[in-house]
Amino acid sequence: MTEEPVDPSEIGERDAPPIEEKPYKIIFEANKCIAAGKCAEVSGNWEMELASGIAQPQTYFFEEDELDHNVRAAEVCPAKNDDGVIHVIDRQTNEEIAPDPHGDGTLSVEW
Repeated sequence: MTEEPVDPSEIGERDAPPIEEKPYKIIFEANKCIAAGKCAEVSGNWEMELASGIAQPQTYFFEEDELDHNVRAAEVCPAKNDDGVIHVIDRQTNEEIAPDPHGDGTLSVEW
């Protein structure tokens, strides 16, 4: 029995708040985090877990007024050869806002 690959844009949607309330979300490839801490330096949403050394967002779903600092966290992440492991997604379009290394909104999540 072969499992279908997971569509990253569907992660967390089952228990998510309504899109109208929280139109953006983070997909975090925690297993590829290199613990550089750049995200926590630029975004109040990100904290470094002292025990593991890995960053963690306080929330995965957020409003427009929290977009800029979460985008900045995704952009400064040096993991995956500077393509980052923090992905900011527009839930209405399922497009990646940041880091968007392909420049076309396609999800750059690697699972």
